Formats: sequence, C-alpha cells, structure tokens
Amino acid sequence: MRVKTGTVRRRRHKKLLKQARGFYSGRRKHFRKAKEQLERSLVYAYRDRRQKKRDFRKLWITRINAACRLNDISYSRFIHGLNRAGIELDRKILADMAMNEPAAFAKVVEQVKAAL
Repeated sequence: MRVKTGTVRRRRHKKLLKQARGFYSGRRKHFRKAKEQLERSLVYAYRDRRQKKRDFRKLWITRINAACRLNDISYSRFIHGLNRAGIELDRKILADMAMNEPAAFAKVVEQVKAAL
C-alpha cells in the first residue's frame, strides 16, 4: 500500500516555517535551511535562559561592589557582615537599593560595619 504525506508534510513545513519568521533570507523561506537554523536557535535559547541568570547576578555584584567602595568597605567584607548581622536581603534588592536609594544602602552598610 502506498501512503502519500501531502497534507501532513505541508502542515509540518508550515508550522516550522512559521517559527522561522524573522530569520534572514533563505533561512526563513527554504524548509531545510529554516529547520537547521531553528534547531540552532532553540539550542541558543535554551543555553541563554540559563546564562541570563549568571549575567544578572554578575551585574548585581558589580553594582553592589561599586556602592560598597563609595562607603569604604569591600564587597566580600560587606557580604560577610550581612550574614553576621542577620540581614536577609538578596543581591537583586541590594543592587537596586545601591542604584536608586544610596541613603538607604548607606544605612545598611552602617549596620554591616557595626556587625563586623
């Protein structure tokens, strides 16, 4: 018995080409090129969802460190002092505080210095 894949194949191709919208040139028009690029793109997306978390943590640490230096304390001593003082603020909140509310951050630094 012969099986033809006309509508099934067309549906599968259309679904994949729809996902490939926004790609450049033949990578959005030709099925094989679109499929290859889409596989690679999905790998990048998977990898970068994890890498994004690392990048933001690195940014927060940099911002906290800069604010700490303005208040005459190093980042490592600041984090150690936070733990000793029992202050449970995460790096995201601390970085936001350092950028937008320097006075409040300075108060936290004073508490940390007292705990050391």
